[in-house]
Amino acid sequence: MHKVCIFLPNFKGKQGIKMARIRLILDTRKSSKSATSGLYPVALRLFHKRQRLIRLPYYTSMHGWDNSNHKFKKSVLVNKSQDCDYINKLIYDRCHLAKKLIDELGDTLNTITVDSLVEHIKIAWSEKENSTIKQKITNTLSLEEWGEVIINRKLKANQPGTAKWYRGAINAIKKFNKGKDIKLYDITVTFLKEFEAHHDHLGNSKNGISAYLRGIRSIYNSAIKEDRFIPIKNSFMHYKIPRTTRTKKRAISKEKLLAIRDLEYGKGTEIWHTKNYVLVMFNCRGMNFIDLAKLKVKDVDNDRLRYGRSKTGQPLSVKITVELALILSYYLVGEKEEDDFIFPVGYDGSPENYKHYMSHRRRVNKQLKIIGADAGIEQNLTTYSIRHSWATIAKFLGVSIEVISESLGHNSLKTTEIYLKHFHNEVLDEANEKVVS
Repeated sequence: MHKVCIFLPNFKGKQGIKMARIRLILDTRKSSKSATSGLYPVALRLFHKRQRLIRLPYYTSMHGWDNSNHKFKKSVLVNKSQDCDYINKLIYDRCHLAKKLIDELGDTLNTITVDSLVEHIKIAWSEKENSTIKQKITNTLSLEEWGEVIINRKLKANQPGTAKWYRGAINAIKKFNKGKDIKLYDITVTFLKEFEAHHDHLGNSKNGISAYLRGIRSIYNSAIKEDRFIPIKNSFMHYKIPRTTRTKKRAISKEKLLAIRDLEYGKGTEIWHTKNYVLVMFNCRGMNFIDLAKLKVKDVDNDRLRYGRSKTGQPLSVKITVELALILSYYLVGEKEEDDFIFPVGYDGSPENYKHYMSHRRRVNKQLKIIGADAGIEQNLTTYSIRHSWATIAKFLGVSIEVISESLGHNSLKTTEIYLKHFHNEVLDEANEKVVS
């Protein structure tokens, strides 16, 4: 390894001798310290009339930097996870190339500012280096660093569920990467395949692996779209995320669902409320439970219930049926304000109340097991199975997929077709039984 010295090239012009100095340093200013790692960046300190620092994308501690030889110490623990030989060669090359440019500028150096000189140095680096090194200098963004930006946006938009999905995906990658964050340029096709193979070996489901990878892809692509990251090639355009296998859900028949109406529970008890939730969601075209939790008094507009889907924001309007009106009449009594929640499970969509909502949903699903057994339903009755069942019953009754799609608030027919795919044979078999019996 060459020793990097302080360069003092002399330039003789009409105004006398001008001097530009450049050297490698560890930028130990408090403002430069990484908030996440606590390490300092390596930089080129340039003096030409004024001082400027050109920061490089490599970090170490004060103990990990050899101030005499201007390089990373290989023997120090903090540098063990880094390729010190590669980094030392790279930063030496940067310094050498900057010195060479200063030599070539000669008397011209007297006519330019220090900021202009910095730009010329960066251009020289860009033109000299091959595409891989160029990308690594200009793309230092990490997965967790950008992921936190996206997560915070989702939390501000009252989408804690999506934020939780992103956080889980990042944690899975970090765990696979020995607890370390990863630069976006290091998320290669090979890395993704090894991540998938690792989770396959652990016996994790394709659905779980796919969920992690789709979260990472979303973060990765958003960094590209917002010009925060310029990849040599988009790894996700060359790697295929494993296809999910939908858990086969058996639709609950209309007769079984309507049998819930006849169940009697103590008025005001938790299971009594849960029974009402089932009937409300069914009457509201398979409403999602989270949308039920967000319903407010002001959403009741004469003979209609108007609300926006939490998942897509799509506005929906449902005509209030006789049964729905009877249920609402209980919850709307008393002095309720327009912004009051209709049901006790009320959820404002905020991250602060998300845990409370999830806890309430778990209790509701626990009560649904009892209700399902009492109604003679063999399938697992959950808040989500009501939505699937409404769609299947509608299809069996001859309602077109286009109408079902709009009723469910889906953004495309393709979503609805996938949604109903696993019910197809079951519905036809039941129809055949009715025809031939």
